[in-house]
Amino acid sequence: MKNRKLGSLNVSEIGFGTMSFASAYGTAPSDGEAIRVIRGAFDNGVTFFDTAETYGPFTNEILVGKALAPVRHEVVIASKFGWNIDLETGQRHAGLNSRPDHIKRATERMLTRLNIETIDLLYQHRVDPSVPIEDVAGAVKDLIDEGKVRHFGLSEAAAGTIRRAHSVQVVTAVQNEYSIWTRESELEILPLCEELGIGFVSWSPLGAGFLTGKIDASTSFETTDFRVNSPRFSAQARDDNQAIVNLLGSIAARKQASPAQIALAWLLCQKPWIVPIPGTRRLDRVVENLGAADVVLTAEDLQEMAETVSKIVVTGARLPEAILQLSNR
Repeated sequence: MKNRKLGSLNVSEIGFGTMSFASAYGTAPSDGEAIRVIRGAFDNGVTFFDTAETYGPFTNEILVGKALAPVRHEVVIASKFGWNIDLETGQRHAGLNSRPDHIKRATERMLTRLNIETIDLLYQHRVDPSVPIEDVAGAVKDLIDEGKVRHFGLSEAAAGTIRRAHSVQVVTAVQNEYSIWTRESELEILPLCEELGIGFVSWSPLGAGFLTGKIDASTSFETTDFRVNSPRFSAQARDDNQAIVNLLGSIAARKQASPAQIALAWLLCQKPWIVPIPGTRRLDRVVENLGAADVVLTAEDLQEMAETVSKIVVTGARLPEAILQLSNR
């Protein structure tokens, strides 16, 4: 697989998001199966793996650390801080916590859970309005100076916040939800990243599975699956949004590809510094997703997609309101 640059950081052009091995999508698979899939992703060329302290909490980082231990020096590991989690018990409390002292203590525990000496890319998961972003960037700068972190990232941050953070500590990557049906980042964030030389990591590049074409209005989810409470996954929204899946399916049929591959190939065509991190619990799906790198979308294909998508009104907010309010700060 080819590499791409997130700022000065070299990563595979398609990464792997590991959140699905927590319980966000219902009952998680066994650790053994999860490790098999994560290592399988590496064996198929992935060198960029994404986790976070809140996935579990904590259990996902431990899992990723175990899975990647034998190949630690061949991969880039990203994790995230920022939620108000008791660092001893893992108990979640309301709100966010990006106080500098908390960031530093949280990072020490991340290093232990991941069983590594340095976190390659450390993101603030959501912007904490009670802590100046300059203080957050300064805390991460200290961690970089101490050799505990290599690169700084921000997730779901507003353009002005990114610029202010970047003035204190270089922001290597911004991670936002971005796909052919979630394109708000095109308004301000992508232009800013291009201006400042910041890489962009696309989370949920397959629309939490919807863009694969394997979910429709009749699909049922486990009660613990976050999509049960997601406005965009109501039965009506899934029915209304089928038009975008139909578009991907029609292009896929012409290219002898899958809808998922077309959705990822579209992302790869947007900018050379965009890296999607699809997640899946199945190794065959990993292999399928990575096949997107070999799909060639012509200028005519991209124009057709742009014109068709411009006529489609996506139904449903991308996240529940309470979580959505924590974005774009």
